[in-house]
Order: sequence, then C-alpha cells, then structure tokens
Amino acid sequence: MDDFFDMDQAAETLRFAGDWILLNVTNFWTLLQVVLLAVLFGLAMLLGGRLRAPVEGWIARASVPARFAAQVRVLPSLLRPFLYLVFLWIALAVLRQSTWPSRSYLVSVAVSLLTAWVVIRLVTTFVRNPALAKAVAVAAWTLAALNITDLLDPTVVLLDSLAFTFGELRISLLTVVKGMLTLALLLWAASTLSRFLERRISGVRDLTPSVQVLLGKLLKITLITLAVVVALNSVGIDLTALAVFSGAIGVGIGFGLQKVVSNLISGVILLLDKSIKPGDVIELGSTFGWISSLGARYVSVVTRDGKEYLIPNEDLITQQVVNWSFTNQLVRMEITFGVSYSCDPHEVRRIAREAAAKPSRVAKDTPPVCHLAGFGDSSLDFVLRFWIRDPQDGVANIRGEVLLAVWDAFKEHGIEIPYPHRHLLVTHPIPVETRERPAES
Repeated sequence: MDDFFDMDQAAETLRFAGDWILLNVTNFWTLLQVVLLAVLFGLAMLLGGRLRAPVEGWIARASVPARFAAQVRVLPSLLRPFLYLVFLWIALAVLRQSTWPSRSYLVSVAVSLLTAWVVIRLVTTFVRNPALAKAVAVAAWTLAALNITDLLDPTVVLLDSLAFTFGELRISLLTVVKGMLTLALLLWAASTLSRFLERRISGVRDLTPSVQVLLGKLLKITLITLAVVVALNSVGIDLTALAVFSGAIGVGIGFGLQKVVSNLISGVILLLDKSIKPGDVIELGSTFGWISSLGARYVSVVTRDGKEYLIPNEDLITQQVVNWSFTNQLVRMEITFGVSYSCDPHEVRRIAREAAAKPSRVAKDTPPVCHLAGFGDSSLDFVLRFWIRDPQDGVANIRGEVLLAVWDAFKEHGIEIPYPHRHLLVTHPIPVETRERPAES
C-alpha cells in the first residue's frame, strides 16, 4: 500500500503558500486595502440595517408571483452584502485609477468572492430542499473561491496526493470529493426528474391510481440507481472491483434489512394486485380511515379525527383488511330497533324506509329496506338497511342521522318503542326482625 501522505508534495505546497504570503501580504498597499475593506464593511452594515425595514415593508406590499416568492424573500438578507459589493466596486475603480492594478489585488479578490457568493445565494433559492441548497452553495462557493485566489490547481494536486490503493483500485481524497459532488448533483437531478415524471403520469386518466403510483416508484428507483452508477463510473471507480464485497452486502441486507425489504416487496405486490389504492376506505384492526398515499415502506391512512397512521405494507399483506370501497363506493349500513306489539308492522316498515331516505348521504338509487326480524320478549324486532357512497366521510355519523330520522318519524306517528320492565312478585310475607339498640352508658 502506498504512503497515505506524500511529504515531498506537502512541502512543495507549503513553499508555494509561503511565497504567496510574502508577495501579496507583507506590504503597505495590502495593509491599506485591509483597512479599506474593514471600513467599507462597517459602513455597509450600518446602512443596510437602516434600509432593511423599508425594504421588507415594500416587499410585503408588492404583489410578487408565486414562482419568484423564494427569490424575493431572500432580498432583505442580501441587502448588506449587496451594499458592501457596491462600495467595493467603487473603491476598486478608484484604486485602479490612482495606482497600479497590482496594488488593488486584495480588493479585487474581495469583489470577486462577494460577487460569486451573492450570485450563488440567489441561484440556490431555486432549490426547494434547504439542506441541499446549503450544500450546493457551500460547494460552489468553495470552488469559486479557490479558482479566484489561484489556489484551485494546488488544492487539486494536494487532494490527489492523499490517496491509497487497494489492489488495482486507487482512491484519493480528490476522488472522494468529486464522487460526493457528482453523486449529490445526479441525485438532485434524478429526484427532480422523477417528480416531474410522476406529475405527468398522474395526469394520464387512462391509468388507475395504483398503476400511476407503481410507475412513479419504479421510475424513481431506476433514476436513483442510474445516478449512483454514473457517479461511481465518473470518478473512475470500476464496479467490478467491488464484486468481492457483494456476498457480505447480500448477507447484511438479508439480516439487517429483512423488514425493510419485506415492506418494499409487499408494496410492489399491493400495487400490482390493486387490492389497495389511494382513496380506498379500509379498516385494519381498530384503525378505520381512507388511504392518503402509498409509500415504498408504508401506507398512509387518515382517520376521521385527523390522525394519520403509517401502516407497514407487510401488515396489509399478512393481516385481514376490510376494504369498504374495493370494487365500488356503495356500502350497506344496518341498524336494528324494536316497536310495541300494538303497532302495525306494515306501517312501521313504511315509515322506517321513508325516514331512512331523508338524510342527504343515503343513496337515492338504492332505496332503504326494512324487514321484520323476529318477535322479541317485549317488542317486534326490525332491521333497517340503507346504502351510502361516501364511507370516507364516516359511518357512525350517518348511522346516527338515520336513527334520529326514525325517532322523529315514530314520534310523529305515535309508534311506541318499548323498553323492558322488571316486576317484583311477592307471594309470601317477608319476616323482618328488629332489635333494640342498647342504651349508651
């Protein structure tokens, strides 16, 4: 294995840095530029602090298109750097007119660095992910700063010298940095492209929701895999060199990621057999709600009380699931009641059917039905059945509306709903023994 640290290359880099410091730092004009940079910085901070409130008020009153809202919101935070940049441009112009261009080198570098930072800050506002935007900004500005200060080539050489070899594979710090940057860029591009394609697929009305989700997930997995492969090949890493570790990786996936892989495969099965799809109303154990989205690992189920349950895909495969809207949205509801024996059962059936049809959520094309279910101890027992097409809006509430409608109708027509009576029958006198309480002494 080669030495990880090349002493000769490091010494050459240090000598280059020392010569650069002696040439550009230790002189009167450099110190003058440092003082000028400090004074202009303080002036920009003071003036920017006073102008920020008026600028924020103007932005709040202005009508900004939604697609440029992120760029406009960042303007108040860029006010001080922008003022500082204007002051530096003026100072640079004055120095170049009054002395040699080489004596304004530090101000020129500061202008270039600050210009690059402002431009990169504005460009990264188009990236929606804050963490990714910050990473892209730091990487882009670092490269720009090294290039502006003529340190890019020495830095590249230094990073490339910090390397080790494994067989025929040589990995340097430069390779790692390039691979990370390339991978981040390709993953961002793959994610953006997959979101665009998913939106286009969701607009195709000929595809069912489950097929749309399946195609979107397959495209995303394919694009991400392709991004990783291209990133590794772009930095010169031969994937065949990693074949030695494939067995260990397979064992690790088999044991450590068993549940994850099971949920992934279960999700694909759910999408293929179309037993579960977005919008379905399901009941799993004590959870009742409608499916909001299908993920690679879990299904999001939203209940009537606003709770969102993330149910693993494996549970939907291995457990009994009640899908209230598997074939269609028509769901039958059932309630039972009893009336007094003095009531006409034919009239009771008619009144109950008419009352059950009054709530707006009860389906009109399938009228309610009412049947005499039996002769109870103190009542005629009936079963009333009706249908709804929106179980996602709840089933307990519509059952309660129908019961109230039946109650009002029975009260209007004088139909009595009996309740059980309990009588105490005494055939023999019950002896009661009394005792006198002894007097207290």
